[in-house]
Amino acid sequence: MPASPSTARAINDRLALRLLQQEGPLTAGQLKQLTGLSRPTVSDLVDRLTVSGLIRVVGESGEQRRGPNARLYGIAADRAHLAALDVRTGGVLVLVSDLVGRVLAEVAVPIDAGSGTGPAVEQAVAAVEEAARKAGPDAWAGLHTVGIGAPGLVDPATGDLRDSSGLPAWHRSLVAALQRRLPKARVTVENETNLAALAEQREGAARDRDTFVLLWLGHGVGAAVVLDGRLRRGASGGTGEIGFLPVPGTGSLPSATDCDGGFHALAGAAAIGALAREHGLPAEVPLDGPGAARLVARAVTAGNEPATRFLDTLADRLAIGTAAVTAVLDPGRVVLGGEIGQAGGEPLAARVAARLKRLSPLPTEVRAGTLGGAAVLRGALLTARDRAQDELFAP
Repeated sequence: MPASPSTARAINDRLALRLLQQEGPLTAGQLKQLTGLSRPTVSDLVDRLTVSGLIRVVGESGEQRRGPNARLYGIAADRAHLAALDVRTGGVLVLVSDLVGRVLAEVAVPIDAGSGTGPAVEQAVAAVEEAARKAGPDAWAGLHTVGIGAPGLVDPATGDLRDSSGLPAWHRSLVAALQRRLPKARVTVENETNLAALAEQREGAARDRDTFVLLWLGHGVGAAVVLDGRLRRGASGGTGEIGFLPVPGTGSLPSATDCDGGFHALAGAAAIGALAREHGLPAEVPLDGPGAARLVARAVTAGNEPATRFLDTLADRLAIGTAAVTAVLDPGRVVLGGEIGQAGGEPLAARVAARLKRLSPLPTEVRAGTLGGAAVLRGALLTARDRAQDELFAP
């Protein structure tokens, strides 16, 4: 069945807007060439999108001949503002962008675990407001979509963070608080590792891959699973909770409320710090994700015998968890993400790949993540941008 005129117009408009998002400002002639549409059809869609306030003239091309085709059209980026949050145990990172994802302001606020749920939530909301005020006088009132990345499980039925042991209570109250303060905004939350996988797929080590697993290596461990282009969350939102994976070498087993006997006990930041000290390498106490990343980076750079033994043993440990994931999912590529995966780079990824080849018959590439800890915030922004554009670019 041929599309109705209104449907055809909507399809053409979305196509033009996506091209302007991907390529930047374009002339009508360039839109005609890229879309394959006729000149009158392109002229009509440019008029429609201009009247609707979604695009505007942003300059002129370098052509000598003046006229409508020499005008450069771009998305009206200030039509809406977006906020992205990376919610961590000890604080929150916030950025605010325009509709095309250009970052306008960033704010980082530490939050004391002992401050109580109410004050902690207020600090986090105030950080969002501060970033919006820095972005421009209208950004706070004009926040269209807020994307939040947080540790823990997200209920696939409600979209809410589930109660997870070991995580601050204020995490679960933040979405509702932001929605009260921003009643017109769309506020959504996603597991931090899933957002990191989205960012690595769009802009990093899993670019153009529709099936892969991201192994998150930070303060704790986790995994995100993308199969056939779709992020898989599981029946309860718990896909990728590999910190609880029973593995050899931990001396105990995990429980429903404690992952210390699972893979976390081999690959979490504290375990990496203890491993470094066993090999005579200095390590901070206590050790968080960034601290463990600095330790791994120093070992990669040092190249001496203690550092080499440390990296070899760390790769042995990572290969155990990776082999278990590979045996079940056969993803073809595993990305070592988070601060530690980025810090280990190709030297650590190559070690894990060599060990995985001995453990599994399934051919699997192992790549170091390129975005590190910043992947969560970037993924939250990409998600917020996609959702805002899906709504604003609709017919």
